[in-house]
Amino acid sequence: MPLSKSVRRKLMHTRVVTCHGYQRDDGLWDIEGHMVDTKPYAFNSIEREGGFIDANEALHDMWVRLTLDGDYKIHAIEAVTDWAPFTGCPRASAVFQGLVGVTIGNGWMRLIKELMGGVRGCTHLTELLGPVATTAFQTIMSSNPGFYGDAAGVLTEPPPYINSCHELHESGVIVKTLWPQFYRPV
Repeated sequence: MPLSKSVRRKLMHTRVVTCHGYQRDDGLWDIEGHMVDTKPYAFNSIEREGGFIDANEALHDMWVRLTLDGDYKIHAIEAVTDWAPFTGCPRASAVFQGLVGVTIGNGWMRLIKELMGGVRGCTHLTELLGPVATTAFQTIMSSNPGFYGDAAGVLTEPPPYINSCHELHESGVIVKTLWPQFYRPV
């Protein structure tokens, strides 16, 4: 169902985020995120050639690729800025190398903001790591042979998805059905 009808308005900004998850031939996973910001009008830019950014020209055009193992540990990361409002923005990509060896999990957004937030990194690339992490879980978790347990369907520890959202709460029907050993009635 779409959103309700809004009052009359004018488009001022568009952000498009696209993420893809790939299974690699070497057993690792590549998760790629791409973000593009545009505005439907031209505006001044002190560091762009010509002194302005044209309507619908990319204000930000940025990419991130995480290479992960099946336990969500980062083996490699690439962060690229094709377009930004300032010429120095691409230099912030180097800080992302500090994520190699880190595992995506609970507290991910807090951790990356601590490691590369503020003047240490790029706000936009840091924000892109949120949907990239979600895409990693969607890509890797259901292909994991242990997602529903071992061959007998037995898990020894609760999956990290329990209590991660409204429908996966420990007293809900999904947990009761998929992981009954971790179901906790209200």
